[in-house]
Amino acid sequence: MRDDQLEATIRAIHAAPPRLVYVFAGAGSLALHWLHAVPGSSRTVLEARDCYAPRALAELLGQAPAQAVSEATAHVMAAWARERATVLAEDDWPLLGVACTAAIATDRARKGAHRAIVAVRGGVTTISYELTLVKGQRDRAQEEALASRLVILALARACGLPAVALPLEAGETLDCRRTTDDGRR
Repeated sequence: MRDDQLEATIRAIHAAPPRLVYVFAGAGSLALHWLHAVPGSSRTVLEARDCYAPRALAELLGQAPAQAVSEATAHVMAAWARERATVLAEDDWPLLGVACTAAIATDRARKGAHRAIVAVRGGVTTISYELTLVKGQRDRAQEEALASRLVILALARACGLPAVALPLEAGETLDCRRTTDDGRR
């Protein structure tokens, strides 16, 4: 890791109280690598799960999603992760469920947009971030890195820390929404 800002943010995440379970599908794997590459990840990460196969995601969700890359899917993934954190946590720490579901550049034509949705569930509130990319503007590795950086940004914010910069290109957008269990935004 050669990004000083990213590394400093991850060090601060490791020093913050929350413990988490992280689940991802389609992209976001670098976020886990980065969390583990900075000493202290055992204080942060309780478990991580890569639901790359459609069947793996369906098993986690309890059924096949109507759309794998959607805010609704990210919310259910984050809720599952938060519940799993309650099972794994041995101490009385704040717990987070973190999820990333994404569709990024691949070796075949993709009908829909390239995008990543990250959701962080803490207690009764879920905060979601939807990143929409411009097809063809970045290669797969660049899109993976940006989606993973969004995971770190969302984690930092959930820990009450300054977020890392998200270097968006022209035409790319990032939307953030906060939802409570009663559906209020």
